[in-house]
Amino acid sequence: MTARTTDAADDLAAGPEAVIAASPIAAELRAELERRWSAGTDHIGDIARYALLAPGKMLRPLMLVATAESVGGDRAAVLPAALSVEYLHVASLVHDDIIDGDELRRGRPSVPAKFGVADAIVTGDALILGLFDTLAECGLPAEAVLGAVRAVAAAGVDLCRGQALEAELLRDPACPPERYRRMAALKTGALFRAACRSGAILGGGTAEQVEAATRFAERVGAAFQMRDDLLPYLADSSVTGKSADSDAGNMRPTFPVIVGHRMAGPQDRAVLVDALSGTRSPAESFALLREVLERLGAVEHAAEQAEDEIRRAHAELDALPVAEGTRLLAAVADLAIHRDR
Repeated sequence: MTARTTDAADDLAAGPEAVIAASPIAAELRAELERRWSAGTDHIGDIARYALLAPGKMLRPLMLVATAESVGGDRAAVLPAALSVEYLHVASLVHDDIIDGDELRRGRPSVPAKFGVADAIVTGDALILGLFDTLAECGLPAEAVLGAVRAVAAAGVDLCRGQALEAELLRDPACPPERYRRMAALKTGALFRAACRSGAILGGGTAEQVEAATRFAERVGAAFQMRDDLLPYLADSSVTGKSADSDAGNMRPTFPVIVGHRMAGPQDRAVLVDALSGTRSPAESFALLREVLERLGAVEHAAEQAEDEIRRAHAELDALPVAEGTRLLAAVADLAIHRDR
């Protein structure tokens, strides 16, 4: 066996969370956030601190650093870029919670629930604007930093386009899978793509390596969204940190619902349409969806498709030369479909 194959076998036995936990990158990122966002600076700073330092694995900034290292880049030089990606991610979560009216995020009150909608909007905006100043701190050639800025800015625009597209899909369990995948690539995949593409650019990767890292991220992003849609059917809300019936209450056709609609006969399809009609309570809607999807086997079928995305993502890592970085990226990919929150 090659060293990489041996590492992969060891990681499979240990589990992706153990591999990620063994890396010092997340701890370094969190320590830097603690330093930059000290308590008691001002009201918006305190809200940003609350949002940024919530429980979580900081997967997107971790992926940026790991990708940079996988092509031979320096961790310290790209750390500001990693923080900037987290700023954009957290800002998007704050704004999502406003749009969806969610009161829980990562097992505690969401920012709008705790601080009010007005302050939540302003804090999200402040994080988005501040990310570019942070990204400019990277002590790397201007051309590389500019490439990273473009990647992150494009991701932010795509995220907004994905949010708008998601709104167009409401109440439509007959949504074509290709349309759902387009939404997921924009809304969720964009930040994974920004992290890995920026990391490869800032790390000095070749054009081929940058594109391989981009394709890897797009696969992981798709699988991550699929798994996110599956969580209400696989884990209790006390574990996920989010209400199980939020998507049903918002009339959102998630991935298992779309898969189930294609598997269903006319009677079950009518039930799925009814569940997303907005005429029932969120709890009633979710109960209807759950009964149909579990009976049809749609949950398992959707999970298999997410796993296939990750198998394809792993294949892209062969183009990245530094094993330690790719080992961490592989663990993040595996975690995307095995997480419970």
